[in-house]
Amino acid sequence: MDNVLLNELELKRQLMIKSGIENGLQSHETLQLSEQVDRLMNAFEERHYYDSVTLYGED
Repeated sequence: MDNVLLNELELKRQLMIKSGIENGLQSHETLQLSEQVDRLMNAFEERHYYDSVTLYGED
């Protein structure tokens, strides 16, 4: 699961960078891709947070 999520995150990140260069940082496409990258990063971090809580317990 993590590899799939990381691969998707990297692909969206590369598309976002390309869009930013070609269309500008404030373009609709670039901003949409940025939001998608944010959601994927949040999903990844949330998954790892809960994994660490399960492994080590809450502080």
